[in-house]
Order: sequence, then structure tokens, then C-alpha cells
Amino acid sequence: MKTAVNSVKTYSLDFADFKEITKARLAISVVFSSIAGYLLAPVQPDLVSLLLLAFGGYCMVGASNAYNQVIEKDLDALMNRTKNRPIPSGRMSVQKAMTIAIVMTLLGIVALYYLNPKTAMFGAISIFLYTSVYTPLKTKTPLSVFVGAFPGAIPFMLGWVAATNEFGIEPGTLFMIQFFWQFPHFWALGWMLDEDYKKGGFKMLPTGKKDKGTALQIIMYTVWMILISVIPAFGITGQLFLSLPAAILVFLMGLVMLVFAFRLYEKRDNFSARKLMLASVSYITLMQIVFVADKFLR
Repeated sequence: MKTAVNSVKTYSLDFADFKEITKARLAISVVFSSIAGYLLAPVQPDLVSLLLLAFGGYCMVGASNAYNQVIEKDLDALMNRTKNRPIPSGRMSVQKAMTIAIVMTLLGIVALYYLNPKTAMFGAISIFLYTSVYTPLKTKTPLSVFVGAFPGAIPFMLGWVAATNEFGIEPGTLFMIQFFWQFPHFWALGWMLDEDYKKGGFKMLPTGKKDKGTALQIIMYTVWMILISVIPAFGITGQLFLSLPAAILVFLMGLVMLVFAFRLYEKRDNFSARKLMLASVSYITLMQIVFVADKFLR
């Protein structure tokens, strides 16, 4: 009986470490974005395709995060927020983490390739950019956030490509929405964790400081995000369209986020940064829901 209990505990700990090494919550949010992009495409939704997209998407993000934690294991040990991750804490070996990353890479590419080659290609590009370009640059230059925004913006448009096997103005627009959204989101997070990031040598804020310059750039990128989010209402984005009521709703949600960005500019404190970060998470989720609901309710 005791052996069975210990086995359950070991399994629970292993599963918890798997979730942490793959950043399960982040991966699920990425899968959500991909499914939203798929549902926006002008095709009849197919359950098998959705399951392949969800599985492949999770594998690709999970693999990226596992590679990232292998590469940054020594730096993670220096920061409070990451020192208890599976590798720096000693709960998981580098070999095991690499095995997870490689297996998930292969499974993810196969699942996405089964949908179509373009989807697999974009998935592979996202892993490459995240692990081989963004991760090494984090300790070198604040431009790493710009580079990281590319793989981070792929999921929303990946769903459209998975459904249509085409890349054009529609998935390009979805890409740009999520691309510009990432700057206020990650800089707000970087603001909150600036002291901890500096322990690991990470350069995440655009000016390197929690100053008005950083806050001003957050405001500018938030404005661009709002404008691009409502462009589909003007009928210039092919088969991606947003009705006027939906566009107004998306615009108002963006203004709420902009208010928090201005508050950060005014206060320049961690509390305001946290509020903006939470507002950005709410915005990206609700915006995608509005886009999908608008398509099916029109």
C-alpha cells in the first residue's frame, strides 16, 4: 500500500514538473489563440483538425519552453521566480528535459504537417526563433523582445494557415495584432520583474530602466495594437472581416488597456505594471473571442 502511495506521489511530482518545464498555462493560451485563428478561417471546422492543431501547438510551445529552460538553467538558478524550476532545483536532469523537448518537437511537427506543410513550417520556425535567436539575445540586448515577438505572434495566424493551407492578408493581419500586443504585455511583465531579471543578466526593458521612455514605448505599441485590431472592419483584409459593433467593442477593450498604459506612465510603479499586464492578458483573450463570435453570429 505504501509503495502504491509513493508511486502516486512520484507520478504527481513528475506531472507537475512536466507542466512547469513546458509552461502549461502559456502553452494552453497559445493553443487557444491557434484555435481562434482556425475558427476565423472560411472553412467548415473539423474536429480532427482542431485536435491535431491543439496537440501540435502544445508540443511546439512546450518544446520551446523546455529548450529554453535547458539553455538558461544556470541563469534560472540566480532568479527568485525561476530558481525552483525543475532543472535548477535538481528535480529534473538536463538529459530528461532535452528528451522531452526533442520528442515534443518531433510529435508537434508531425501533427502540424499532417494538417499541411505550411503549418509545420511555421511551427518549426517559431521553435527556431525562440530558442536559437530570442533566448541568446535576452542577455545581450533589449531588442530580444522584438525578436521574440515574431514566434509569439505566430499562433493566432497559425490556425488560419492550418485551416486553409494559405498565407495571405488574413493570417498576416492576425499575426500583426498579436505581434504588437506582445510589447505592452512583456514590457509590463519585464517592469514588474526587472530586479529579478537583472540578477540573471536579462535585458528586457527597451531603455533598460523603469522610466518614462519605457512607459512611452508601451503606450505607442498599445496604440498600434488597437488600430490594427480594428482594421478588419474596413473590408481591406480579404476574408477576415469584423462587423462595426464588434470593432467598437474591440476598440473599447483596447482603450481600457491604453488607460492602464497611461497610468503606468504616470505612476511608474510595479502595481501599475501588474494592472497593465493583467489587462493585456484579458484583452488578447476577449479580443479573440469577439472576433470568433462575430464571425458565427453575423
